[in-house]
Amino acid sequence: MRLINLGLSALILVACSPSMPDPAAAPSDPPAAGTATAATRQANMALAERLPLDETSDPADAHRGWLAAIEADAITNAEGGVVWPIPQFDFLDGAAPDTVNPSLWRQSQLAAHHGLFQVADGIWQVRGYDLSVMSVIEGATGWIIVDPLTTTETAAAALKLVNDTLGARPVTGLLYTHSHADHFGGARGILSELDIAQRDVPVLAPVGFSDNAVSENLIAGNHMSRRATLMFGNTLPRSPVGHVGSGLGPGLPNGTISLLLPTEEIAGRGTRRVIDGVTFEFIDAAGTEAPAEFMFYLPEKRALCTAEVATATFHNVLTPRGAKVRDALAWSEAIDHVLDVYADRSDVVFASHHWPSWGQDTVTTFLTTQRDIYRYVHDQTLRQANSGATMVEAADTVTEPEFQGAAFDARGYYGTLNHNSKAVFQHYFGWWSGNPSEYHKWPDSVSAPRYVEAMGGADATLQRGIAAFEEGDYRWAAELLNHLVFADAENTTARDWLAASYEQMGFQAESGAWRSYFLAAAAELRRGLPDIGNPALGNAEFLRAVPSLDLFNAMAVRFNPAKLRREPFILGFTFPDTAEVISLHVGRAVTVPRATPDEGAVAGVTINRSDFDRLILQQASPMQLIASGAMQIDGDQTALAAWFATLDQPEFWFNIVTP
Repeated sequence: MRLINLGLSALILVACSPSMPDPAAAPSDPPAAGTATAATRQANMALAERLPLDETSDPADAHRGWLAAIEADAITNAEGGVVWPIPQFDFLDGAAPDTVNPSLWRQSQLAAHHGLFQVADGIWQVRGYDLSVMSVIEGATGWIIVDPLTTTETAAAALKLVNDTLGARPVTGLLYTHSHADHFGGARGILSELDIAQRDVPVLAPVGFSDNAVSENLIAGNHMSRRATLMFGNTLPRSPVGHVGSGLGPGLPNGTISLLLPTEEIAGRGTRRVIDGVTFEFIDAAGTEAPAEFMFYLPEKRALCTAEVATATFHNVLTPRGAKVRDALAWSEAIDHVLDVYADRSDVVFASHHWPSWGQDTVTTFLTTQRDIYRYVHDQTLRQANSGATMVEAADTVTEPEFQGAAFDARGYYGTLNHNSKAVFQHYFGWWSGNPSEYHKWPDSVSAPRYVEAMGGADATLQRGIAAFEEGDYRWAAELLNHLVFADAENTTARDWLAASYEQMGFQAESGAWRSYFLAAAAELRRGLPDIGNPALGNAEFLRAVPSLDLFNAMAVRFNPAKLRREPFILGFTFPDTAEVISLHVGRAVTVPRATPDEGAVAGVTINRSDFDRLILQQASPMQLIASGAMQIDGDQTALAAWFATLDQPEFWFNIVTP
């Protein structure tokens, strides 16, 4: 997304003119926080004039079928803490303010409409209490739940709303459409292992779900979660100058993420299963929006669920929080498959975010547009790259296609043409553009002072940044001022102007993710890192479902070879409650876990996995577990402590927008 384009000549004048702006004439302070500049107001008004924002079909679809809403002021946890304030987005009523992109404001209004909605005969959705949507399908004897939201608290509240409104029924099936936490994290709020075992409740997920749910949410969890605080605006107020919605949904709840492993992982396209009397036809979509994902069709109800493959937004080909880059071509082809096979048999299409679309013609149009936007960004990026464009050049020349101007569901409320084009480039060519100067660059903390010196020093760099800001070229202002901040993090004037630049970019952003990232970055520049303690990145409800080999692989990425103070050794672990055995090979450079015993182990540790989880979550100490008999160590008593001593404990609130 090009926020503002002053033209090449203006960029040259700002960046290269030998005559510097008069320092005395330049303002010493940026605009007050929360103020939209004239350039931002003009950009937002221009978009509002170009788009048919008064279109009525989306509002009608977003409100259609409403039955009831949660009447409490908040969804709370067991201790009474607020997980989801119900009225937090009430401020979205009315016309868009100057500080919010009017198209994003419209999308956020629609996504914030909350309650229980009927989709079709025997199909409902609970929307507006989480980032994602929980779908409910009536079976012969109970409810089949699709995607139980992000947290146990929001899932339990959603199920209570269903039971209170439609009549209480047991959960007789659970489906995860894909391996992202906002689609499985609430599982234990609606179901338990005892339910699964005693009532033989199927829990179905796409092939590869278990491996990918662990990989994305545990192995890379610390870094990804830190960036997610920026992307989802977790630390921002809900207001016209803060978080207004993610574009994909209202926002993330502050609750307990859990996991129940599937009883079956489904592969193939056209694979059928009957769950509580309802026929499901599954369509594998691995490698699209998630590494493991499926869509499904309900032939008896003529209803198609597109999971998160096709929703009411252009999605992320590479999410700002960080994840494995996605395949835009495979994404487009998966949508084309359901368009070809199911569109003329579907009276409604619903997804794991946003609202449904009704009518065969509308279903066809929706799927066509969704298919085309991913194909467009793929093909046009490759067209530019194959003609020699770099990643950044390609992204800036992939302009908005005509159909995106009329189809709101294809607009960049979450992903954008600009960063999705860069993701396509990365998918094929890697993280650099081919110019060797980029291949072995200095870190920003080293190069930034040199840039500042080359531009004539700190004062000259600051004046160039201010001049760019005053011209409304916030992209160039941010680039210049970022060098100054990384050269001198204590330069409060530079920090304030960089924050102001980010803020205006956020106020113009049509993507909720971009807006939150820019505004949260601005807040950190102005106030420093949030002083709210470290979030709980792991909890017993999630870890208990993680296979032990995966858990040890996650711990292996914390291994610091410099901390190994003895010769390499092997540790053996026996977990009686899960009937698992792990041998951990601790070497000079790596630790390698194996799901087999090893006679060369210097020590054998016998402990229930549930107690081992408590140990690594620091809910119990080794001495407490040994004293209680919950943990026995045979052999070298010091080996376990030696291994634990090699594990780094990463800081969560590491710097991103400052050195």
